[in-house]
Amino acid sequence: MTTTASTRGGAWLVEDVAPGAIFTVEQFSDEHRLIARTADDFMRHEVAPALERLEQKDWSLARTLVQRCGALGLIGTDVPEAYGGVEVDKVSSIIVGEAVGMVASFATTFGAQSGLSITPLLCFGTDDQKARYLPRLVTGELIGAYALSESGSGSDALGAKTRATRRADGSYLLTGEKMWISNGGFADLFIVFAKVDGEHFSAFLVERSFPGVSTGKEEHKMGLHGSSTTPLILQEAVVPAGQLLGEIGKGHKVAFNVLNYGRFKLAAMCSGGARAVIGEAARYAKERRQFGQPIASFGAIRHKLAEMTVREFAVESMLYRTAGLIDGAVHGSRVPDAVLSALEEFAIEASALKVASSEMLDYVVDENVQIHGGNGFVRDYAAERHYRDARVNRIFEGTNEINRLLLPGLLVRRALKGGLPLIDGARALQDDLLKPSAPEPPGGLPLETELRTVGGMKKVAVLAIGVAMQTLGEKLTDHQEIVSIIADIVIDVFAAESAVLRAAAMAEGVSHAAARVFVKDAASRVDVAARTALAAMAEGDTLRALHDALPRLLAVTPANTIALRRQIADAVLVRPGYPF
Repeated sequence: MTTTASTRGGAWLVEDVAPGAIFTVEQFSDEHRLIARTADDFMRHEVAPALERLEQKDWSLARTLVQRCGALGLIGTDVPEAYGGVEVDKVSSIIVGEAVGMVASFATTFGAQSGLSITPLLCFGTDDQKARYLPRLVTGELIGAYALSESGSGSDALGAKTRATRRADGSYLLTGEKMWISNGGFADLFIVFAKVDGEHFSAFLVERSFPGVSTGKEEHKMGLHGSSTTPLILQEAVVPAGQLLGEIGKGHKVAFNVLNYGRFKLAAMCSGGARAVIGEAARYAKERRQFGQPIASFGAIRHKLAEMTVREFAVESMLYRTAGLIDGAVHGSRVPDAVLSALEEFAIEASALKVASSEMLDYVVDENVQIHGGNGFVRDYAAERHYRDARVNRIFEGTNEINRLLLPGLLVRRALKGGLPLIDGARALQDDLLKPSAPEPPGGLPLETELRTVGGMKKVAVLAIGVAMQTLGEKLTDHQEIVSIIADIVIDVFAAESAVLRAAAMAEGVSHAAARVFVKDAASRVDVAARTALAAMAEGDTLRALHDALPRLLAVTPANTIALRRQIADAVLVRPGYPF
């Protein structure tokens, strides 16, 4: 194995990465901190106080807030200056996404504008299309929306029924109904996917003003009441020829690459939302008294606050590590092709982040309700709203089930194409298991024990993938339960290593405690998951040999995680809030 920060997606699974080789929050520049303050101030002083009006469907206010985002430069972080953007790095875009995440409804409005509408234009639009639409999207003069899903083809995007019929003058007639369109009630421009002549999946730029375009009633949603969600109805909508986005039959490239970035940005919003909720939970725990003392003094409550923080620390570490990888891959280039190539390269990390962040936030908001007790179940407190708003994140941008199925498939395809040495790694690992084990020499690095455990987790992941490729071959995708388990192992590896590498570059203290707790628990999950997957792929002596090998690979040093969580809880309650 090599010690590096590779610019290849998924390469960390077969490489040793040194502390200091990944980008972390602690490496923010002065410009990054300024962007963070600007976005945070805007959300706290302008958006949060307006939430009640947004939840009453005041879409004129929503438009005004989007325009304020544009004036502050928050929408155009990915857009070249030639089109009115501010053209900063992906780290800056993620900083903005985290800040916006503190108000989930507005984050949905913002995400549909800054990511789902702007990204496809930026990467696939003609010069004319970019000139006509990007400057107005960046300022918020135009509101954008992304129309991919249909009632019968949510996860199966390519199964869409919306039809585009070519006419003699080169224009198209679009007919069909798109569902669950964020910003649908007040968007001016829709990125619409339809099949040309019922066969060639393609993307179009459709203005609300075009004949035959309308939107349905607002959906009655579980959460996100402050964001607009409607159907988009196309009744022989007349779309000029110049509104084709990309090439006929290449709509999947537009859809899937936009979703890669959407998953990445969704993770930022989940991370920012979790940080805000941790602060809310800590403040409430200090103020709420039971049995004559603040509930923050109770061990069970402190455990919850610590665990919420540990999980967010891991996701935040993954998030900025990935942002650094993308920025490293483009080498400062703002050319759309370079950015698009980077998004494709790190699709594995985007899917891992989407699953990990949405499930982390679900845990955080659930425990926040529990800490609030009965008050968490009524609308007088924000805990109830956070709980409802968070649930859709496991469905947005491809369900977590779909992303779990995508992740191992991407790894296997890259291995078969020679892009990742997974096959050689699996063979070498099997040979090593036949040799007597030797104790690891001490290395003297911070968190050395945890780094060694992460190395073992990587070997388990490689072993599971190798066995799957050998035993299931081309039928691997038919075994969704096994694929999902392998995905969970890979996600835990990426999260654990990211947390440890970040903490190892920091001073001894709460960050080290958070990394130790996460690695200890992740290693236990990986052990159980690996045993379950291997038992589904092997039997008899082979299975026994594989099971016997796992303790050698996952030599986990015992740790007092109760004491470590107490240390973390102390830090959370001092501010009170997320301590990193």
